[in-house]
Amino acid sequence: MDDTPDPGGLPPSLSFLKWLVIVLMVTMIGGVITIVSLLVTRMPDGSAPVLPENLTLPEGARAEAVTISKDRMLVVTEDGRLLVYGRDGQFRQEIRLEE
Repeated sequence: MDDTPDPGGLPPSLSFLKWLVIVLMVTMIGGVITIVSLLVTRMPDGSAPVLPENLTLPEGARAEAVTISKDRMLVVTEDGRLLVYGRDGQFRQEIRLEE
């Protein structure tokens, strides 16, 4: 007198699909964890680079962009000049940029 249906399990095709979805979910979770960990470990600590105290721009020049390499600093000014400085802050060269 037991009227409960016999579960009998999933058909083989649905069982295979279920396992494919589980493998996909585990792969996606692993990928997201990998991407987040790479972003966290590869990002800089957020500290600004240290500029020398004696770095001075010419009169009336305003910096638009600054690029720092291991042996020089480049400053692009709003009036279209590229100023090259040494890492010690000494002026080396001025280049006029064409517009």
